[in-house]
Amino acid sequence: MTDVEYMRRALRLAVRARGRTSPNPMVGAVVVREGRVVGEGYHHRAGTPHAEHHALHAAGPEAKGATLYVSLEPCCHVPKRTSPCTDLIRASGVARVVVAARDPNPRVRGRGIRVLRKAGIAVDEGVLESDATRLNLAYRSWITTGRPYVTLKIAETLDGKIATATGESRWITGPRARALAHRLRARTDAVMVGIGTVLADDPELTVRVGDRRRSPHRIVVDERLAIPLHARVLRPVGGSVTYLATIDRAPRTQQRRLEALGAVVLRTRSQNGLVDLDDLMRQLGGRQITSVLIEGGSEINASALRAGIVGSVVVMLSPKLLGGKNAVGAIGGASPRRLAEAVNVRDVSVRRVGSDIIVEGYL
Repeated sequence: MTDVEYMRRALRLAVRARGRTSPNPMVGAVVVREGRVVGEGYHHRAGTPHAEHHALHAAGPEAKGATLYVSLEPCCHVPKRTSPCTDLIRASGVARVVVAARDPNPRVRGRGIRVLRKAGIAVDEGVLESDATRLNLAYRSWITTGRPYVTLKIAETLDGKIATATGESRWITGPRARALAHRLRARTDAVMVGIGTVLADDPELTVRVGDRRRSPHRIVVDERLAIPLHARVLRPVGGSVTYLATIDRAPRTQQRRLEALGAVVLRTRSQNGLVDLDDLMRQLGGRQITSVLIEGGSEINASALRAGIVGSVVVMLSPKLLGGKNAVGAIGGASPRRLAEAVNVRDVSVRRVGSDIIVEGYL
């Protein structure tokens, strides 16, 4: 096998912990000696041993003289909850380390590689770097900007409608696409909607397929704190917190009522009477929320795109044609006057899930 094949194996291991490592990155590691995999592992969750620890522990004495493949640069800093991986690697006797991507954390960012080279260990980097970088977009966004990485998810008909004129939207997509939406929730720190979605659908915003033990935090953008006290999104679910994003003029008496139910009210700067989404992302990042999935209506979709906070989109296209000027379009707000002002989506991929088509891309 080649370096690329071993690194691909390390990346597959890293993905096993998707949704469970935040605010840490997903990392996989493989130890190879004389063409044999003698140890492998991945980072399971924040505060537990890193991928290198698991792989080297599995390899034992066979790590001496071996090559370690790791999807992210080994850490070298203290203080933190686990010992530096560079110390473990040096003690293991590994002769060579292959790194997919450097850690963007300013406390590491090339230092881990320099420490290993100074110890006489050969280090090669950049193997499947783009794959490794994309794997940890949420971590990279949070560690470099202090803000979470935002994905906009839209379920729409082929003609771009997300609801009828009366507001009916259940269900535009089929069961397999809806199950995929729940898997997206399960791997995200927080799900965000606007108050319009809460008033129309009364969603719980919980995970109902796969690993139901992990429900994301829930965020409702609500400038007037108009959310009903009986709304299902306010019900406690495991360790999930419901954040209500509002502005300064929202009533304090209502805030106290909502806080008595366990909600956390975040007051942001006002942008034309609306929640400043960039300020909201800054506050969420300060609470170690590294990824946000927007599952709202047309207005919150438009606001997020206008604010420039969206990093990627997942569009679920149902093979239906709804029609009608008064049906609800996927993106509200005012239309740009020129095509040149349209938001361009790059690196687009298309796949079929059940009867629906999934289009994913990056902004």
